[in-house]
Amino acid sequence: MEDTGKLVLRLTVGGLTLLHGIAKISSGVGRIGGMLQGIGLPAELAFGVYIGEILAPLLVILGFYSRIAALVIVVNMVFAIGLVHMNDLFTITKTGGWGIELQAFFLLTALCVALIGPGRFAVNRR
Repeated sequence: MEDTGKLVLRLTVGGLTLLHGIAKISSGVGRIGGMLQGIGLPAELAFGVYIGEILAPLLVILGFYSRIAALVIVVNMVFAIGLVHMNDLFTITKTGGWGIELQAFFLLTALCVALIGPGRFAVNRR
């Protein structure tokens, strides 16, 4: 049962993060590059989004070096919160949700995968 729960967790965080990555393929990362430049970082770092939202989620889904891949998603979400969602950090939405609940969900579920590992239903146990 525990391994099934780990599989469901991996599929959830990996699958939902991957959808955001697919959207970045069609819309590009130019806006993110501009935000990075705004805080003094090179715009080229924006291409890291493809690693954090496409490659890492695929690895998490497969259970192939999923702990490392999950940590990449965590870093990706820290950047997303820092660049885009800081103003929402201490807000509550009209429906009673935390202003960054989606971002926190991705960050914390990826952190869980990194801490507990991929389980038995994985390409490898790392």
